[in-house]
Amino acid sequence: MSDEKRAEKDILSRITELIGEEKALREQSEHRLTPDERSRMRSVATELDQCWDLLRQRRAQEEYGDEAPDARVRPASEVEGYWQ
Repeated sequence: MSDEKRAEKDILSRITELIGEEKALREQSEHRLTPDERSRMRSVATELDQCWDLLRQRRAQEEYGDEAPDARVRPASEVEGYWQ
């Protein structure tokens, strides 16, 4: 497996983990989340946004080659401002 495919697989695995954690926290919300759990929920949402953004960047690089900028994890302040 190429390094690019391995990296994409790692990103997708992390996304799956985060979605599972987010789902567990949401299911708990019926019982009111603690301040720490609410904070973790925000962190998970931010990290998910960053992972999706990185995956899109990597796929654009693959499609457009040298014309696409190098893929990198962008700061939360940058990815949180994107329209979905």
